[in-house]
Amino acid sequence: MPERQTPSPLVRWLLAARPKTLPLTLSPVIAGLALAGAATGTLAVWTALATLLAAVAIQIGTNLHNDAADFERGTDTDERLGPPRATAQGWLTARQVKNAAHGMFALAFVLGLALLVRGGWPILLVGLASLAAGYAYTSGPRPIAYGPFGEVYALLFFGVAAVGGTYYLQTLTLDGSVLVAGAALGCLASAVLLINNYRDLETDTAAGRRTLCRLIGRGRARVLYALLLLVPIPLLMRLDPLQAFWPLLAALPPAALLIWRLWRGALGPALNAQLARTAQYQALLVGLLILSLLLPGTA
Repeated sequence: MPERQTPSPLVRWLLAARPKTLPLTLSPVIAGLALAGAATGTLAVWTALATLLAAVAIQIGTNLHNDAADFERGTDTDERLGPPRATAQGWLTARQVKNAAHGMFALAFVLGLALLVRGGWPILLVGLASLAAGYAYTSGPRPIAYGPFGEVYALLFFGVAAVGGTYYLQTLTLDGSVLVAGAALGCLASAVLLINNYRDLETDTAAGRRTLCRLIGRGRARVLYALLLLVPIPLLMRLDPLQAFWPLLAALPPAALLIWRLWRGALGPALNAQLARTAQYQALLVGLLILSLLLPGTA
């Protein structure tokens, strides 16, 4: 295997922070803001900015901690099919990366205190649960990433909690349609993680990870992936505040294309592009949701 060229310090930290994952965090928060704006006609701008920054801080902290923890557990090897990891490549030490992760979690905690003033104890519970989940994803005796519940974690924290928490901070209320929207977008976050584990099935098995993909096999994983992409469309179409549902139908062709590409048999590094496109599909669906909230229609 050819030796990788050592990147600049900035690139090393960007690789560890994994900014390409940020749309998974930003999309549900933006959706929550859009739903709140549609319900109230106003937006608490500073609260919105603090919410976005706190979500980004938790995501980057989780990514950094994951980078160091996977290296320490010996699961990031030369056989890794995804992008290079900074700690495993020796570009940064595990201590450096963990200290940076703790710094990001501390920033999220401080921002959470500011949000606590507005949102009260429900936001305290969501914030503490998010921080704990970020740590537990690759740490502790039973890391979430090493078991079959990673997709459930993604659905809850990148969907229900992100959309619901954002909406509550804006309106100080919560209703069922918001939680449905959160579950719909959480399905897409689960689809991204499923593709990640589908790509890494062999290396995860060798490392002792019992992911959902390993338990159900590639065939059932492809079926689940299709459901995770398609089910959110009718869920979002039935939301109460929608002015028009038809823009959401524009998500069907890209969903079908993503499903076809996976069923065609792509494996290994070829799935890196599939993973990125799945994350982009989530952002597309959020954009279509916002359009549906704005346009007049029959809904």
